Amino acid sequence: MHITKEAQRNKYCFLNSLFSFYFCSQIDDKEFDIPQVDTPPTLESILNELEDEEEPFVLEDTCVLSTDNMDAHSCDTSSLASSDSGDPAHLKRKKRTVDLNATVHGSVLRHSLLKGISAQIVSAATVSGVIAVGTSHGLALVFDTNQALRLCLGTKTTGAEFGAVSALSINQDCSRLLCGFAKGQITMWDLANGKLLRTITDAHPPGTAILHVKFTDDPTLAVCNDSGGSVFELAFRRVMGMRSCDSRCLFSGSKGEVCCIEPLRAPPDLRDHPITHYSLLAMASLTKLCVKLLMFLSFGSDPSSVPQLAWQFVPVQKTVNPILAFCKGDTVHFLLVKKEETGTIHVIKQRQLHLSCDIISLSWINSRTLVLVDSHEKLHVVDRPSQEVLETLDLEQVQLVYNSRHFKSLATGGNVSQALVGEKACYQSVSSYAGQIVYLGTKSAHIMTLRNWRERIDFLLKQEHFVEALSLAWSFHEGTAKAVVGLFGDPVKRKAVVDDKMVEILCQFAENALKKCPEQGKIQVMEQHFHDVIPVLVDYCLLLQRADLLFNQLYARLAENTVAKGVFLESLETYIVADRLGHLTTPIMRDLLAHYHSNGMMDSLERCIVHLDVTSLDIQQVVRVCWENQLYDAMIYVFNSGMNDYITPMEVSPRPKSFITFIMSKLMQIFNEEVVMGNKLLVYISCCLAGRAYPLGDIPEDLVVQVKNQVFEFLIRLHSADSSEEEEVFPFIRTLLHFDTREFLNVLAMTFEDFKNDKQALEYQQRIVDILLQVMVDNPDFTPSQVGGLFTFLARQLAKPDNTLFVNRKLFDQVLEFLCCPDDDSRHTERQQVLLELLQVGGVVQFNEERLLALAEKAKFYQICEFLYEKKHLYDRIIDCYLRDSLRKGEIFSYIHNLLSMPGYSPEEKQTVKDKVLQHIQVSTYTNYIYIYIYIYIRDPVYGKGKLAEIQGLILGMLDTFNYEQTLLETTTSLLNHDLHWSLAHLRAAVTRGLHPRQDYCNICLQQYKRRQDSAEEIIVFSCGHLYHLQCLQQKDCGWGFASEQQQRWSCYKCSSSQGGRGGASTEPNRGRTTSLAQVCVVSDPETSTLFSVMNDHLKNVRYFKHLKELFEGCCCNDEHYIPDSRLTAVQ
Repeated sequence: MHITKEAQRNKYCFLNSLFSFYFCSQIDDKEFDIPQVDTPPTLESILNELEDEEEPFVLEDTCVLSTDNMDAHSCDTSSLASSDSGDPAHLKRKKRTVDLNATVHGSVLRHSLLKGISAQIVSAATVSGVIAVGTSHGLALVFDTNQALRLCLGTKTTGAEFGAVSALSINQDCSRLLCGFAKGQITMWDLANGKLLRTITDAHPPGTAILHVKFTDDPTLAVCNDSGGSVFELAFRRVMGMRSCDSRCLFSGSKGEVCCIEPLRAPPDLRDHPITHYSLLAMASLTKLCVKLLMFLSFGSDPSSVPQLAWQFVPVQKTVNPILAFCKGDTVHFLLVKKEETGTIHVIKQRQLHLSCDIISLSWINSRTLVLVDSHEKLHVVDRPSQEVLETLDLEQVQLVYNSRHFKSLATGGNVSQALVGEKACYQSVSSYAGQIVYLGTKSAHIMTLRNWRERIDFLLKQEHFVEALSLAWSFHEGTAKAVVGLFGDPVKRKAVVDDKMVEILCQFAENALKKCPEQGKIQVMEQHFHDVIPVLVDYCLLLQRADLLFNQLYARLAENTVAKGVFLESLETYIVADRLGHLTTPIMRDLLAHYHSNGMMDSLERCIVHLDVTSLDIQQVVRVCWENQLYDAMIYVFNSGMNDYITPMEVSPRPKSFITFIMSKLMQIFNEEVVMGNKLLVYISCCLAGRAYPLGDIPEDLVVQVKNQVFEFLIRLHSADSSEEEEVFPFIRTLLHFDTREFLNVLAMTFEDFKNDKQALEYQQRIVDILLQVMVDNPDFTPSQVGGLFTFLARQLAKPDNTLFVNRKLFDQVLEFLCCPDDDSRHTERQQVLLELLQVGGVVQFNEERLLALAEKAKFYQICEFLYEKKHLYDRIIDCYLRDSLRKGEIFSYIHNLLSMPGYSPEEKQTVKDKVLQHIQVSTYTNYIYIYIYIYIRDPVYGKGKLAEIQGLILGMLDTFNYEQTLLETTTSLLNHDLHWSLAHLRAAVTRGLHPRQDYCNICLQQYKRRQDSAEEIIVFSCGHLYHLQCLQQKDCGWGFASEQQQRWSCYKCSSSQGGRGGASTEPNRGRTTSLAQVCVVSDPETSTLFSVMNDHLKNVRYFKHLKELFEGCCCNDEHYIPDSRLTAVQ
């Protein structure tokens, strides 16, 4: 194949290829200014282009035209519809959104508009050296790479006879053009001079349209597919100057209508591939796929989706072989065609690709990438190896052309099978070659090409998506990006090229961040702005190993902004602690110390210092800051790593005195900061003795032994450097023991584990033990727990098989006497626990057991007794230990149950325990039944199996029931007493309240209540203020026939009458209204005042609670009253 020099010069030029398009809309020649064939057209007569249209291809990146409603990565816009030029039914399409959740890979495709061609013909099809256009009037227009019209093939008369151009095909060297027509004819044209070479009318049955016509690699061989579903081979011959064409049926439509064909075409660099010796043709119907002479595959028969075929040579396992991609519906199948050395051709199925939409167009854009168009005109770029959707575009602006009219063969009367409907057929509207795909629209032609790697990054930079651009660039750097174009050479060179681009992006990102920083507003807003930028800059600089760029260029630029400088310095902590950044320049370190110190971020500063290379630190400045702010870890790290000094951190302190001296001077009044420092010191000593660096890492191997010896010498010093006359000997060990005895002994225990064959270390070990005994034994400053901890530590060391320590046994006896002193009741539990731990680690071998048991019983150390009895198998005596121990008395049942139910104890031992249990059961009125019950269950196998566990639940249940009933009784009594007190208090308050009458006469007889001076009359005053003579009320009630007065309850006669009722007595209280309180008094009676005192005497008796409650209800009910004390008994 020959490529024109002009095409090579133009970077947007199409390579020579096999492209075919058609235009089947009913286009008016006058409307689009298409000239007659007999009048050679000129460029000026048909072009409607802008001025200075000189470039071969004016590529307008539609993705940049409008960015307001556009995804920066996918260039998606909302899809409306595309019109089908041949079938009006497609003028209105339903809206449907298909979301494939595409992974962001930047903008993979460059979408460009062919402005020159679109302005002239409103529809296009492309080839490499030339661009061929078919119209609905039978014309074929040929344009050069400058989009200038070169040839207009055919006439209007021919168009009326043959119909619309339905298929186009150009051979490899761009010298011949095949045109298929809607009425079945095929013409061949010479593209050099526009001469008609052949008119083929008998290649297939008449009355069917040409759906496909395609050249093969053999320039004398082509294939065509008609609307009858048949496939024919066209063999071109030229004998004695006469041109002819022989037709042969390859596949009959009677076996199944073929609607798509695709011959295998090899690219120029693979013309010598073994498979090119064969002409392979893939054919697909709605139900089957056929690779001619090779195989058949079946798939679904849904007529709403049409099959798609596409060949591509793909490198597979160091060899390049053709792969046929075919799809129908939502699944893409891949077939690998491979020729063996024996000549056998194998077809191997590959992994399928599944999408969530119906596919109407399938094209390879390179050997790894597919471009698919679904039924909703969404374009999907898919990476075949990973099956990842890289990008999704909306083709709404393309207005894709469908050739459904030809599939229905409307030009010949529609005489086709219903199995060949092709509602979504757009075979001739899409064509691809050499990384370019052209889409034919009703008003324009569009080309899709893969952006090279720089364009994809620049596209994101134009939209100021710097983070995404850096992420995409890093994927190019690491070789993980998909659909990569433009990166060549070995990996080292490719990384170097990408490195330069990423440096450029980082600088732009920093400048943009400073430019976009809010000038006014809250400081938090500015900090957040830079927090979104600076960590990204630091991260990618470290990934690129460009610390010079980070500190010399980016930091120098960002430091101009105070907020950005602070955020930058704070962002370094994450990378320093993660050991991604170990060295800082001197200016950066100075600014880091100043910033963290001024903002009180001392913990962060300490974390950074211990992870940095000590050579990058200003030792003097760092040590001063550490002392001033008590950064112990950082101080230790600087002394150890910077000066190989492991003793000074223990000798000096930010205080006037060392830590050791400070604790001693405070007599153990240690505050929080001293506790923190003391804990760090213990860990530091442990690390030094174990050969580990503090706070992380390891001590250099040549210094391990030296550091151990130095630490031991420090610990066993007789006096400190700044000692006074009052200082006791061995202050360092003494202070550490006071600070935390147990932890210090644990540090020594871990250190002693490593002392195997080191003679000098063993000497230090014995020396330290002697000092411990000298300091702690007979020292009242140490508690029993601390002394016991020492001897527990010694017992563990002495119990080791390779023990070399010597400890005087008399010291153990002395400790035993100290712990078991019966006259000292203080810390009884603590002393017992310490002795128990000592025995459990093997200290029993240091004591006389008989003497130990006697001392334990005398000191009431029942757990010690249990330990010794357990060792002697005297389990019955352990029962006595539990019963005597007030703290563990409740655990006796669990102990008995476990001993009787667990294996490992002899029957005789269990029997002694049972007998002991029965001896301790007390017999009483209540416990006789329990004793009998226990005896039956233990002795009589008829009722049980002789296990105490069988009655344990019963006994515990009885105790629980007793506790419940006792609590219930106490609660009920308390509630009743509370209610009684409340009622009596309210009753007393009511009866002692005075009433004021409204008038001084009786409301029945209307006479003064004091009629006779010599006799006392009883009157009744109600809470409403009305006054009555008692006799008047009795006469009134007798007239109404009420019961005796002992059973009466008085109510105000006047108030009852005014409310529509009656006066007199009331037998039932009316609780629905407010009642009056009647109070009885005797006028001119000297004993009247005693009525209430007598009443109060009766109120003290609980027997009258019920009646008093009824009397109290008279305070709230209108028809109830208080009865004189003399009638109280009658009412009961």
